[in-house]
Amino acid sequence: MIRRLFLALALLLAPAAAFAVNPDEVLPNPALEARARTISAELRCMVCQNQSIDDSNADLARDLRLLVRKRLLNGDSDQQVLDYIISRYGEFVLLKPRLEWTTLLLWASPILLLGCSMVPVVVARSTRRRSPPDAKLTDDERSKLEKLLAEAGDRYAG
Repeated sequence: MIRRLFLALALLLAPAAAFAVNPDEVLPNPALEARARTISAELRCMVCQNQSIDDSNADLARDLRLLVRKRLLNGDSDQQVLDYIISRYGEFVLLKPRLEWTTLLLWASPILLLGCSMVPVVVARSTRRRSPPDAKLTDDERSKLEKLLAEAGDRYAG
């Protein structure tokens, strides 16, 4: 019974592990195919947006996969292929944006948000009232206090 349940579960999940790369797209050279897969894993499907073109079944993703493979067959380096696709589709096509001056705000925003959220905490802690240090009474102040306490005691006593 349990074996059948595991088998059914494995059969249901098997298609989820399959990539969207069609057999007719695969290059005969295993080294070039591995490079193509590496590049494809870095590129965003412009239709799905949260998938790489390697995982997407969209027509545009297929066109991009074929373009990557064509550029590799023409002798382009991995960086040349990426630069070509970025020049056509912009930085958004990368799943992980590059660290450049144009993307610095994107990369620094988590640190900036954390810093901005800490400002109220620091201000609140620094402006919190602190108890004054214990003040020592002078002899003159002590005698005046004792006199006032004695007068107050006489009023309430009698």
